[in-house]
Amino acid sequence: MPTTLQELLAQIPGRNQAVAVPDGPELSFDEFRTVIQDVEQQLADLGLQPQDPVSVSLPNTLEFAATFLAITNAGLIAAPLNPAYRQSEFEFYIEDIKSKLVLVPSGSLKSKYPAVEAARKFNAAIAEVEWNGKRVILTVMEPAALKIGSGRSRLPPAKPEQTAFVLHTSGTTGRPKAVPLLHRNMIATVHNIIGTYFLTDNDASYLVMPLFHVHGLLAGFLAPLGAGSRVIIAPKFSAGVFWKDFVRYNATWYTAVPTIHQILLRTPVPSPLPNIRFIRSCSSSLAPSTFHELETTFKAPVLEAYAMTEACHQMTSNSYPPDLRKPGTVGVGHGTEIAILDDKGNVLAQGKEGEISVKGANVTPGYLNNPKANAESFTNGWFRTGDQGKFDEDGLLIITGRIKELINRGGEKISPIELDGVLLSHPAVAEAVAFGAPDEKYGEQVNAVVVFKNGKKATEKELQSYVGEKVSSFKVPTRIFFTDIMPKTATGKIQRRIIAQKFAKPAKL
Repeated sequence: MPTTLQELLAQIPGRNQAVAVPDGPELSFDEFRTVIQDVEQQLADLGLQPQDPVSVSLPNTLEFAATFLAITNAGLIAAPLNPAYRQSEFEFYIEDIKSKLVLVPSGSLKSKYPAVEAARKFNAAIAEVEWNGKRVILTVMEPAALKIGSGRSRLPPAKPEQTAFVLHTSGTTGRPKAVPLLHRNMIATVHNIIGTYFLTDNDASYLVMPLFHVHGLLAGFLAPLGAGSRVIIAPKFSAGVFWKDFVRYNATWYTAVPTIHQILLRTPVPSPLPNIRFIRSCSSSLAPSTFHELETTFKAPVLEAYAMTEACHQMTSNSYPPDLRKPGTVGVGHGTEIAILDDKGNVLAQGKEGEISVKGANVTPGYLNNPKANAESFTNGWFRTGDQGKFDEDGLLIITGRIKELINRGGEKISPIELDGVLLSHPAVAEAVAFGAPDEKYGEQVNAVVVFKNGKKATEKELQSYVGEKVSSFKVPTRIFFTDIMPKTATGKIQRRIIAQKFAKPAKL
């Protein structure tokens, strides 16, 4: 049985089509493997050593697909980054894992792309990446930390216990935590997803989730690829072309966050309706009303899954028909063990509410350089998710609440403490608390409450503009409330949950 993704992909018949970019290249597995091996050689020629980190700041493209697989196949560590980050955010992630090389789109140096400026600050090498019609070319613009021409004939292949890639997940302390995911974690998740949805080489997934996110990377790309399926790599989600591309490339399924499902329900339905084998939903809670509307409109089973970065994505999922699936639940573990623990680490009986916890070959061995987080998150081999839930009478998992305070905006996890700090840096703000508020479109939206310093004021729009200059746009509070006194406990502590209950108001579509 393959122990790395590279071994799994090597077994797939070469004539099968691997990837297709709408109005762009289409490659068979043989052609795609040749492109990947060529990029591996280019990386080796740069003098990179096994387990050197390589940050990848590329949009959804053939270039991302090929470079990610080349990096991981060669035993290097891939670190996918959101291309929309601000320079300060790039600086944090590049410095945190000590990236040796930062991959950026062609033309980034001329456009003063923020990732380039961040790489320069930490002396990381910079390479622009471009598909030239035959090859994915890495053009090293600034060697910096690399020794060009001192590479080896080939980097050794990856091993199961090596780190394949690192993603960061926001924590309630405000500092994002680095999650190393090993090759054995990656291959376990790929097998789990293939088994959950019975993926075969007759399938084609239409990828709309970003590849820098574990949802798009594992469920939308690597798992179907590992099944020998074709992956249609859309540059980004666009309701205007979704169904045209879905039909044109004979897609059989897609996976997305509830926000995208809701947009598609408001988009004209193609006629005739394509043959959709199933629709997968993940990264944020799917309302039962949306579940039913999707199944009625698109005549396909909707399978809601539950996932986390620390579990290399999927932990549970509703099962493919004819097995049981229920709206309002996230199904059962497929290749994973799921338990409900009390605050002492004891496993609770069915129907009892506690902290959802997971075991499995897909789970990270622990956060990088963060013993405190590891001690808090792992108990007797169980990873504690920070989410509250229970098993229903049929043994299906129900998520009942959030123990941690992260804001989940359409699958994007946002640290409220990070936003507290940004708001507090404004000269007029004395106190600030960010929190999640219900939102019909995104699940949660970002709200905040501030207290001004004596004699100072600012408008909501001014504060939103100020925050937008320092963090990504999806983190900017939708509403900012003003108060003279911040609610506190008797001991003077601020409780985010109480503030959210006092100020949060559901936003309508």
